[in-house]
Amino acid sequence: MTYKHGVDIYEQATSIVPPVHVGAAMPVVFGTAPVHKLVDGMGPVNTPKLCYSYKEAVSLFGYDNDWDKYTLCEFFKAYFALFNVAPMVVVNVFDPGVHKTSVTGESKTFEDDELMLDHDGIIGDVVVKNEAGETTYIKDTDYEVDPISGRVTRLEAGSIVAGATVKIDYAYGDPTQVGNDDIIGGIDGVTGKPEGLELVNSVFPMFGLVAGQVVAPGWSHDPGVAAVMHAKAGNINAHFKAMAIVDIDSDTVTKYTEVSASKNANNLTDELLVICWPKVKLGDETFWMSSQLAGLIAQVDGKNEDIPYTSPSNKNFQMNAAVANKEEVWMGPEQAAYLNGQGVVTALNFVGGWKCWGNRTGCYPSVTDVKDSMIPIRRMFNWIGNTLTLTFWQKVDYPANRRLIETIVDSANIWLNGLAARQFILGGRVEFQADENPVTDLMDGNIKFHVYVTPPSPAREIDFILEYDPAYVATLFG
Repeated sequence: MTYKHGVDIYEQATSIVPPVHVGAAMPVVFGTAPVHKLVDGMGPVNTPKLCYSYKEAVSLFGYDNDWDKYTLCEFFKAYFALFNVAPMVVVNVFDPGVHKTSVTGESKTFEDDELMLDHDGIIGDVVVKNEAGETTYIKDTDYEVDPISGRVTRLEAGSIVAGATVKIDYAYGDPTQVGNDDIIGGIDGVTGKPEGLELVNSVFPMFGLVAGQVVAPGWSHDPGVAAVMHAKAGNINAHFKAMAIVDIDSDTVTKYTEVSASKNANNLTDELLVICWPKVKLGDETFWMSSQLAGLIAQVDGKNEDIPYTSPSNKNFQMNAAVANKEEVWMGPEQAAYLNGQGVVTALNFVGGWKCWGNRTGCYPSVTDVKDSMIPIRRMFNWIGNTLTLTFWQKVDYPANRRLIETIVDSANIWLNGLAARQFILGGRVEFQADENPVTDLMDGNIKFHVYVTPPSPAREIDFILEYDPAYVATLFG
């Protein structure tokens, strides 16, 4: 030991640990984007990207109004433009180098030295031949190509005559070739890299942010995709949980009375699923409800310090019609309540415009445990669990002594007391109980803490009892 003489200072770790901030609503959205139409080159494929603005998302992934082909563009519009919330993590699974279609011998005629191919987003070379197919012209000598727009321009110094009819071979990026398997993804057998929904596990290591919602509008109505979405949402990095926001296909399920049968037939009965029907429309634009619900959930959380204790139900969607198979759907409170009773979130125009309507997760009515069947309570349990994990990860591998136990119990209780004081929860506490910590577990370094917490339930039904009181007749006599 070094010989010391004088005054020395030593620091002890603070006995109270501040909680780590965890946003409960950040979506990880999967789909297709026109990444082959960017001026600066190909956009990302199967690579999560964090976006804080509409401009940032469009600059990374491009934009196209054909939402049936490019489903991520719909989500950009809903999340950033309509609900004005951020951030999101985006995963595009459309790979133009793989998902492409070849065209051979397309006949076109130059007009004013230009022609437009039948498809834009050109991949690779464009081969132009004369009408008979005998002469192959030379690119950048006889013609130029804009691969983004599909425009071919005749060069005056070249050998193509003005007004010529030509035959053209080319390939174009074709998002219609993207299938449910691309969204589901997995581990690539050649590269060993994760793809599709498997990339949910890459979000926290890459960005230090916990996914709150897993969304795939335009794809989640497929039961196979929905099944993998809720499986991934329930076991993110083996430590976190999120909600999967999915749709029931309103193009085939066109009546509210058919929704429950579709939900059960497709096994959409998990507590981490929020199930939406039908689609919603704003002006000429039609959205999958999951796109708008994800934005609404984030907007509601943002008004409550990013704490998910408030239900999105009875809050305004950005819509002026509900539609199924392109036809407007009108429901009264009784029809909407029926859907809610089947564990489905819908849209209702009753008082105050079009609102999200429904508090139940997909497990209802077969599961009635309030922590699983109520959307805000389920989300609060996810958020509290995620917060505790991140906050006390720093204490992993510390000596399992009394100081560690007291630090965890005291820190967690102070945090829960603060939530209760602001009425985000009705009450909560953390205990270290002897009967839950056998000696053999403690010897093996395994310590358990019991968390009791009660988030408030949404006031889904408010009753007034009216009674005629004949005693007030006496007021007639003064």
